[in-house]
Order: sequence, then structure tokens, then C-alpha cells
Amino acid sequence: MPELAQVVVDVPTMQTNQPYTYQIPATLEKQIQLGVRVVVPFGKGSRTVQGFVVGLDQATDYDGKLKPIQAVMDLQPVINRELLTLSKWLADTTYSFWISCLYTMLPNLLKAKTSRIVRIIDEVSEDVFFDIFHGKDELDLSTVQDQPAIISQLLKLKRAGKVAIDYRIEDRARAKTVTGIRSRLTFEQLEDERLGLHSNAHAQNKLLSYLQTIGEKVVKLKEAERLTGLKAATFNQGQKKGWLEKVPVEVYRTPLGQTPSPDDQHLAKPLTLNDDQAAAVQAIDRAIDQQESPTFLLQGVTGSGKTEVYLQAIAAALAQGRTALMLVPEISLTPQIVNRVRSRFGSKMAVLHSSLSNGERFDEWRRIERGEAQVVVGARSAVFAPLKKIGIIILDEEHEASYKQDESPRYHAREVAKWRGKYHHAPVILGSATPSLESRARAVKKVYQLLSLPHRVNEQPLPPIQVVDMREQVKKYGESNFSRELLQAVDQRLQRREQSILMLNRRGFSSFMMCRDCGAVLKCPNCDISLTLHMDTRTMKCHYCGHEEPIPQVCPNCHSRQIRYYGTGTEKVEQELQQLLPQARIIRMDVDTTRRKGMHEKLLRQFGQHQADILLGTQMIAKGLDFPNVTLVGVLNADTGLGLPDFRSSERTFDLLSQVSGRAGRANKQGQVIIQTYNPDHYAIKDAQAHDYDRFFKQEMGLRHQAGYPPYYFTVRLMASHPEEAQAAKAMAKIHDRLKRGLMPSTIILGPTPRAIARMKRRYYYQIVIKYKKDPHLHELLFDILQDTQSKGYKDVQVSIDPDPQYFM
Repeated sequence: MPELAQVVVDVPTMQTNQPYTYQIPATLEKQIQLGVRVVVPFGKGSRTVQGFVVGLDQATDYDGKLKPIQAVMDLQPVINRELLTLSKWLADTTYSFWISCLYTMLPNLLKAKTSRIVRIIDEVSEDVFFDIFHGKDELDLSTVQDQPAIISQLLKLKRAGKVAIDYRIEDRARAKTVTGIRSRLTFEQLEDERLGLHSNAHAQNKLLSYLQTIGEKVVKLKEAERLTGLKAATFNQGQKKGWLEKVPVEVYRTPLGQTPSPDDQHLAKPLTLNDDQAAAVQAIDRAIDQQESPTFLLQGVTGSGKTEVYLQAIAAALAQGRTALMLVPEISLTPQIVNRVRSRFGSKMAVLHSSLSNGERFDEWRRIERGEAQVVVGARSAVFAPLKKIGIIILDEEHEASYKQDESPRYHAREVAKWRGKYHHAPVILGSATPSLESRARAVKKVYQLLSLPHRVNEQPLPPIQVVDMREQVKKYGESNFSRELLQAVDQRLQRREQSILMLNRRGFSSFMMCRDCGAVLKCPNCDISLTLHMDTRTMKCHYCGHEEPIPQVCPNCHSRQIRYYGTGTEKVEQELQQLLPQARIIRMDVDTTRRKGMHEKLLRQFGQHQADILLGTQMIAKGLDFPNVTLVGVLNADTGLGLPDFRSSERTFDLLSQVSGRAGRANKQGQVIIQTYNPDHYAIKDAQAHDYDRFFKQEMGLRHQAGYPPYYFTVRLMASHPEEAQAAKAMAKIHDRLKRGLMPSTIILGPTPRAIARMKRRYYYQIVIKYKKDPHLHELLFDILQDTQSKGYKDVQVSIDPDPQYFM
């Protein structure tokens, strides 16, 4: 039996980023397994922390005294062996703490909460006992932390040895239970009880008969009431008489819309594949059969039936007794795909995404972990779903930036999916109409296998795209969000009872407020960015830190009343559209209208049921939607992303325009797309207009080659922040010197420079971008820098390292 356990403790610093050895007490020997959470003493005093058991050893000849594990929090591992190995790889490749990677893989309810308890250990005065401790021996420190006088008194008591501070770990993971009933008597004993009943005790008689039918089974009380027609009072009487006992019955919290609707019944059967789809499914099935792990790039124009290819490949994996994992960029924005998977696989499917409550997510995670769900559909973090025997992994819309996590650990779901594919000998499918340049370049070099779906399944052509030069419109008709062409096209759809989708990738009413007398722009006090006007809440909001303030009536700088609002957002467009086309029924979809749980599904369902003529929204409406009555798509300003200081801005614009254009004419009616722009000659807009991905790929690759950016180089971004700008700049200059000395001459170091938005949440940010093809010194040097920046010499400087950043903003 192992006597020692290696534990990664919940103290996220580089200095503690390693397993610590603990003694396994004899009483816990049978409970300690790899992957369970434990409570261990750490550091000086009575502090205890949570940790994960990552290794088991026999006793060594270590002379010192090892601390014992205090408690085990799980009856079985919450992290299996595969995810344990994956967590170590993840920490290494993303420059993250091992403990952070372990927590990333778990639902929130499995992340323990630590409370600080002040405990009386020696005699204290009556005043202290009754006024501060309220006649108890313990006090939760959080209840008095905003009362300095009490804190001061407690510190004096601690110095005098009268009280001690304990850290207690509370496990928040709770299964949901409902009341169930179980008979306490045998069939014969229940029959004896019947003999003692009054002749008119019909309800109790019926209860005894029901208890005889269920035997030793536990039945939910609500279910028993429904089946028998008896009231709760009758069951209470039965409990008092000792006929039955009430017991908790564990139930799963079911996410909203988990049951397929009758409207989706036609999706339950596999569809007939065209030749291109059949060839793709055949290639994927072969890899599943032979338990190989190639990466397939499934490139198909919008409406080419990629989802059906996914579903039939998943069915092939399930037929072999294996499981399937399907990732979508933002699950709440793609309910139609989720409905299709659910209609095909029913209760075998589980969903994992951020719109679920903590309880729902915990229950879905447990269904997967227990093997009750074999198909998982989810957003980025679902890539860590505790599936066993994975047979296929799918990333839909693989080009989406949301597959990369912005906070530590800064992983890319695509790379994690490929790791798990190799581990399980399962193919990985990356699907997109507009693959990322990195993925397409790998397909060209035969690192990925390219599968093409060049035609729409309804055999309709891709919709014609008209580009409207807004410079000419402004000259002729003045400032407006709508060109004459787009307004006319929307009006035609209203008359023909067809639907339109309009996209403006900017929410709010106006982009900024400016004083016409002194030129002052109202800025966020925490960030280097202007506040956005929101008329629905009548506030000015910062979209970066959440700061809100009332709409000012006078300029805060010169007190003039000449303040005006400039720019536009979805809220303003909705108001303008309502004035221009009063008969139109409009649904607006942006972060503001979809904040409440279930609103995405509700708004899209209303649009699908023709309760609105126009769906107006930000980029969240650009992908995954399939409405047969939509024949017009309008992009109000194609330039919102083009001017950003980011080398991927053209690629993102091309992707977005191609995706949103694909929402039109998906059934039998001819579609039309109108793109409004002030840059009609930009190659990203011209190539999107021509539906020409290959031409865009060649042009963009040429530019990337000249500038030395991915996929020709790998990139890493280092960021330092501090409340004082000079400190952030100084820290980055020191790091730059170390990089210059330690890296190969062929590695390019850009910076240090202030970030595009230099101040955010009251901190100043400076960054360095490293571009390299191969540098054997880089990995170790970055880890050394991360370790050193946590020392006292970098007081209050926060340093982060982001491998393969998706944004340089």
C-alpha cells in the first residue's frame, strides 16, 4: 500500500507550482486515490488548503517529519488519469500553474470555498465573548472584516494567544435531491395494518395497497401522489404510523430546453448524403474503425451540410461503443445545432456551457463522468469533459477566436482536442466555411487531411452580394445607418412576408459622447476608452470593466451644454429602423438583450416562428442560424473590425462577412446580401463579395509572409501591468533585456510598447511580442521570467504569458 501522496496544493504561485509530499494516515489509506481532492496543512500555523493527489509513493528514507493528509473530499477521483496527464501538459505549454489547470477541468461547484474561522483557545473577557463572539466559541472572520475596531481587537487577542485563526474548506458540490418514500413494512405487515383501519378510511387503504406494490423500491413523493391521486397529508399520516419513511432522492438539474420539441422530430432520422458529404463521412469512419488520430479539416461553404457529416460520424463512433465530443464556439448562440444533436441522440447527449447554472453544469458533468451521456456538446471548456473511450472530436467553426481562452490557463481548445484525439486514438474534425489561415496552411502541407464540401445541399447558389459604397450615400443623402438600396430591400421583404437579418457589430446607442465646445470625450475612469451611451438603461457604460454612470447633461470638463452623441450601435439602429419602417417587427439580439438566462433561445425561437420580420444584432447572429424564410442579409458597417491594430483584422472581417452572408437563401427562396462599407476596394470585402476563400487565402498569406506573422512564425505575447505606468514600462524593459540576451538572433522581439488600450481596470499595460520559428531557449527562459516576476523585485507588477495570442489589442 502507498504510504505517501504527492499533492498539488491550491496556492497558485510559481514557487508552489509543484507536488508536495504528505503522509497518508492509516485511517485514510483506502480512500486516497489519484485524482481525489484532499485537505492538507500548508505553511506555518493552522492553515489548511485543498489539493489534488497527483502521485502515490512508498515510504522513502526521508529523515524529516512529513505532515499528514487531514481529510479526503471525494469518494472517487474527480480527475481521471487522462485528465491528470493532460493538466501537466497544459500547465507546461500555457505557462500556467498546475493547480489552475486542474480547476479549469472541473465545474464551479467542485471548486472549494475557504473560510477563515477565529476560534477561542484561552479564557477571554465576557465583553469579548458576548459582544464579538455572540456567546459562541467561533466566529467567521468574513462577517466582521469591514469593522476595523473588531479586527484590531481580534489581532490583540491573537498576539496574546487567546484566539487562533483556522482555515476551513467547504465543499460546495451538492447533488440536488427531492423527497422520496419507501415502505418500512413487508407485504404481510401492511396487510395486518389494513385490518385495523376504519371502514371509511379509503385514502389510507389506498396508500397501503400502493406501498404493497412498490415493495422495497424508493419512489419520488410527487410521482407517488400523481400515480395514486392521494394528497401529501395522507403520506404524512403513513409516515406517522410507521408504514413508510421519507428519504432524499438524488435528481439531475435539467438545463433549459433539454427535451427535444415536437417541431424537431424531422431531424431525428439521418439525411441522405450527397457525394461530397458521403466521401467525407467515409474518410472519417475509416479513421474511427482503425482507431487512428488524424486531424481532418472539413471545409464546406455555408449550407453545405457539415452538421449532417458530424452527426453521421458521431453515430459511427457510438456504434463501436465509443463516445463523442463536439465543440461549438458559443453554445447559447447556436441552439439550432444543439437541437439537431439532441433530436438525433436524445438522452445520450449532455451539454456543457457557461449559460448553465452551477448546479446544472455540475449535474451534466456527473452524467458524463458516470457514463450516462455518450455525446457531449459544449463551448470551449467542454474540451475537458470527463468522457472515456472517445471515438471522435469535432470543432465546428474552428476559425473562431472564442476557442482560445483569454485568462490563465491560456489554452486553445483546438490544441487540447488534438492532444485528446491522440490519447484516445480518435480523429479530430475541424469544420469551417472559412478555416483559419493556420489550419488551411497545415492542410496545404498535408499535416491535416482536407475534406471539401463545395456545394450547398439544397443545390442553390450562394447568394449574390451587393457592396454599397457609403461614401457616395453620405454625399447624396446625408448621414444615415441605412443606404437606399438596403432600406428598399428590407421593405420588399416586408411586403413579401419574408424575413431579414441585419448585423452591426457594435452594441449600444452611440459610440461616444463629445463636447462641441471644448472637444472633451467622456471616458471611463478605470480604462483608456470612451463610454458608450445606452438609452434603454439611460446610462453611459464601459464595455471593458463594466463601469456605469448617468448620462451627463453638461460637459464635465467646461460645463457647456453643447454635448452631442456620435457613432452608432444596435440600439440606435433599432430606433431608426422603427421610424423608417413603422410596420416592421424587430428583434434585437446583443449582449444587452440576451443577458438573462434563456434569452438567446427565446429570441431565436420567436424569430423562427415568424413573430418578427427583422433580426437585428451583433456578430452573435452571424453563425449557426438556419431560417428558411430569411432571404435578405444586410451588414450595416463592414469596417468596424478593419481599422483595428491587429494582424488578423482582415481575416476576421472576411470570416464574419462570409458567415453572415451564408444566413440568406438557405431553403428554396433566392437570397440576397447587401454589405455597406466605407472601404469597398479592400481585398477582404471584395473576396467576401466574390465568395472566394482561395483568393483571400493567397493574398493574406502573401501579406503574412512579408510581415513575418502566423502561420509563417509562432508568436508569444508577454504583458506586464501596474497601477503606475512607469512601473509597468520599467518591468517590461527589464524583461526585454533578458529576452535579448537569452534568445537566438533569428527570434524577433517587438516592443516593449503600450497595449492598444493602454489602461484597463485602473492598471497600465505594456507588451512584448516574440516571433520565432524554432528557439530551443525560449520555453525555459519564459518559465524563469515568470518565476522571477513573482519575487519582491516586481512589487505589484502582474506578468502574463500568452502563447499563440489571437489578439494583440
